[in-house]
Amino acid sequence: MLIAGFPAGAWGTNCYLVAPAAGEECVIIDPGHEAAQGVEEALKKHRLKPVAVVLTHGHLDHVASVVPVCGAHDVPAWIHPADRYMMSDPERALGRSIGQQLMGELTIGEPDDVKELTDGSRLDLAGLEFTVAHAPGHTKGSVTFRMPEASDVPSVFFSGDLLFAGSIGRTDLPGGDHTEMLQSLARVCLPLDDSTVVLSGHGPQTTIGHERATNPYLREVAQTPFGHGGGTAAPRRGM
Repeated sequence: MLIAGFPAGAWGTNCYLVAPAAGEECVIIDPGHEAAQGVEEALKKHRLKPVAVVLTHGHLDHVASVVPVCGAHDVPAWIHPADRYMMSDPERALGRSIGQQLMGELTIGEPDDVKELTDGSRLDLAGLEFTVAHAPGHTKGSVTFRMPEASDVPSVFFSGDLLFAGSIGRTDLPGGDHTEMLQSLARVCLPLDDSTVVLSGHGPQTTIGHERATNPYLREVAQTPFGHGGGTAAPRRGM
């Protein structure tokens, strides 16, 4: 399996291209702010043909390049319905102070073909299998994508802004909820095998085992499910 990832834009949002191998079809995950050029470079380098864009949530730093990427390759974008409005109304999604800073820089709107994700569904795209888990907390429509273990690789978990190496996503923007975040961590992350590779929306890759042992938030929910806040404030990565 081929996973080509790169940080893009002002918030260093990780965009991923996933394919069975070089020279085959691929899925693009979270083409965010200033990601379009990086996507095209990765497609050319690995000789990939995109078949879909899938989105972990609707914040601009994860979706700002969806329209040009989908338009250039005539592919659909998949997003949870609770976050779909964010593609057309980022100011409401981020709050006025952040949204106004960006409105003049970006082309806002939906791609021509938008499909909606549901909890527990399975996407079979580009010869790959992704299991969707609804994981609200960062936004109401946040989701994760998990790929099963294969003969040559462990299970891979695209966590979006739910789980980072050493931290979690912020919950102080519109639609954020700390209690929901802890519930999502407990329901979605804790059952995963320790060997599961975590590829998050910001920052370096990690594993569930490492986060289970060291991440204060994951340790909190493991010890007292759905805890009540506690811990050190998460670093403010992304939006």
